[in-house]
Amino acid sequence: MLEKIPAGLGQALSGLRAGLGKTAYHSDFADVPETLALTSAAFADGAPIPARYTADGAKTAPPLAWSGLPAGTVRIAILAEDADSPTPRPLVHLIAWNLAPTTHNLAEGALTAAGVPGFRPDLGRNSFLTDGWLPPDPPAGHGAHRYLFQVYALDRALDLPPSPGRGAVVDAMRGHVLGKGCLTGSYERG
Repeated sequence: MLEKIPAGLGQALSGLRAGLGKTAYHSDFADVPETLALTSAAFADGAPIPARYTADGAKTAPPLAWSGLPAGTVRIAILAEDADSPTPRPLVHLIAWNLAPTTHNLAEGALTAAGVPGFRPDLGRNSFLTDGWLPPDPPAGHGAHRYLFQVYALDRALDLPPSPGRGAVVDAMRGHVLGKGCLTGSYERG
């Protein structure tokens, strides 16, 4: 969708960015200890996200893995946000919650509405109002965008209606996050 924005407009908006400080990781849960390690077989922390996982490729959700869950973890939540979107708040690319603590990785494509065989996570609404993975789609000429994949260890299951948005999930998590971890990938459209 954003690939249709002219590069000149993207360049004009290049100074407009939501910012890291507005992501859940750095605002709502800034004081939560960083005890989890979040990784992907598709890209390293701070490295570019391969086009396969973006709107310019297959649009599939990347594989993720985590370790270091603290004692007392009952459920896991995952959130992905674009810290550099030209919007007042980061764009939400993924919300998944109530993953079992025995889950330590997710296969490529698992975080979509269709899921993968034998696995269908609870998914929330991304910024384009669909459930599951919203692939990176930054405006051309806007520069590199940082996508924060965040994992949270929770001390309880979240009681949420189907397709909750970021606000509802973050509110339900408050006071129940035992630890967190982050993996940052970047993507830039020329």
